[in-house]
Amino acid sequence: MSETLQAADVDAPEAPEEAAEARSGSSEDLLVQEGDIAGDYLERLLDLLDYDGDIDLDVEAGRAIVSIDGGDDLEKLVGPRGTVLESLQELTRLAVQQETGVRSRLMLDIAGWRAGRRAELAELGRTTAQKVLATGEKVRLHPMTPFERKVVHDAVAAVDGVHSESEGEEPQRRVVVLPKP
Repeated sequence: MSETLQAADVDAPEAPEEAAEARSGSSEDLLVQEGDIAGDYLERLLDLLDYDGDIDLDVEAGRAIVSIDGGDDLEKLVGPRGTVLESLQELTRLAVQQETGVRSRLMLDIAGWRAGRRAELAELGRTTAQKVLATGEKVRLHPMTPFERKVVHDAVAAVDGVHSESEGEEPQRRVVVLPKP
């Protein structure tokens, strides 16, 4: 952790919201801080596992983005359908929250999996929307994570004449694509 962040921690007030404001001049500064904390946490994890990987930190669309690329073993940190990645993201968010006192919306990508999955899901959303337009029948997709559902909803929203909704309870929550009335 940088000396600046350590100094801010010493003088921070007790309330989490006030602590975040005291450590951060703006929301972008807080997001950069989140990325730094997450990067340190993930670097320690990679060291413990003896995995190689380059950690990249960015701020995009109002959230800290952390990506790990470069190592052959990184696929193991993604897991089947990104399940391990989702768990690591949640653990990283908790580590950031513990240090900042503020809930994090940090996004983690490993070995480009999330970026590739986003492209697949956007295509699924577009083709499903086109199918619903052609048939006039609603289509229920398989259960998805919140990240996956959001990508599909965004892709469907870009197609005129259809809309999407989520139905069900986690972990069986799914997107339904319907024609507009």
